[in-house]
Amino acid sequence: MGILKLTAPCKDYIWGGNRLREEYGKKTDSDKIAESWELSCHKDGQSVIEGGEFDGKTLSEYFEANKGVLGTNCERFEYFPILIKLIDAKDNLSVQVHPSNEYALKVEGEYGKTEMWYIVDCNEGAELLYGFKHEIGEEEFAERIKNNTLLEVTNNVPVHKGDVFFIESGTLHAIGKGILIAEIQQNSNTTYRIYDYGRVGADGKPRQLHIDKAVEVTDRVPPKYPTTAQGAPEKVEGGVKTLLRSCEYFNVNKLEIDGAMKLNADEKSFKSLLFLDGRAEIVSADGRAEAVKGDSFFVPAGSGEFTINGKCEVILSDII
Repeated sequence: MGILKLTAPCKDYIWGGNRLREEYGKKTDSDKIAESWELSCHKDGQSVIEGGEFDGKTLSEYFEANKGVLGTNCERFEYFPILIKLIDAKDNLSVQVHPSNEYALKVEGEYGKTEMWYIVDCNEGAELLYGFKHEIGEEEFAERIKNNTLLEVTNNVPVHKGDVFFIESGTLHAIGKGILIAEIQQNSNTTYRIYDYGRVGADGKPRQLHIDKAVEVTDRVPPKYPTTAQGAPEKVEGGVKTLLRSCEYFNVNKLEIDGAMKLNADEKSFKSLLFLDGRAEIVSADGRAEAVKGDSFFVPAGSGEFTINGKCEVILSDII
């Protein structure tokens, strides 16, 4: 089963910039690109296969025609488990929260969202919002939303290239301006917006808030996790491998390749390759593919051994 190159659908949210177009080769008719959905089977934006036998097909269409390519570790999920994005925040994102699976399935008809952020790049002095400074009660939370004092008790964190944030469902968060992020998340698009700096949308009206739902699902506590990789850098043949975060929904490693690094897509899980920098050649039993900064590839489960040969930085995601 051949390795698939993917074309990402792009989103033009009001806070986006143009780095994804100018530096990562993303294409759209919109004036700005806030997000590119690099691995997606979500109804709100589907990755499309580029080249080969399935050229022009969506990932969902490919999965329907090719059973088993997700791997046995994905059998516990009702549908494709993850969604991977590049996010360019030229301006601040809204303060928001994502619900748990239980709440989202009951109220929204899809899974909740736990996600992970890898800081690809950021401006000097950039920061983001991550949880609260200290625990607060539900009544205080609701009152601060009402009187616009919520930001007095939120936890703002300076960010640096290479930082890792694990955002469990229920965690209050907001990406700050001047930050470029690779996001690996559950396959969900449910977001409850709490505070939006008084901005208006393209229609000239304030963007919708979801305060009642947010109050119900937010964990009003400081963050539980450090803003570093879960594992230490490990020297392997062809470069360095670092575990960024592993959880029940996704397993994410950063590969810093300088030479030839051998990998294996066994029957347990597919592999997602997102190239953040550099240039390389992917070589498998089924052929070769050139990869440059901004490219995304899907490696079917059971494909066997393949090699990435070059000098590059890659986000490798799978399911364990």
